[in-house]
Amino acid sequence: MFDNHRQDYVIQSNDPKGDEGFGKVLGFVICFVLFLGALQVAYDAVAGWYDAAVNWGRETAAYVASFWPF
Repeated sequence: MFDNHRQDYVIQSNDPKGDEGFGKVLGFVICFVLFLGALQVAYDAVAGWYDAAVNWGRETAAYVASFWPF
């Protein structure tokens, strides 16, 4: 219906250094996010171990104290 034989062109700029830079930045961002995720998992694990150790110590101290006659 609207065929006026006009040709549309897509202009693509070939910038290999720009593409390489974008790839490096994107790779750095991905690695940084993975590092933050691993840091979060490690923190959660250590915090869980600490809480469990404190709870165990508290319960053990209460159990041992229950035998004292005072």
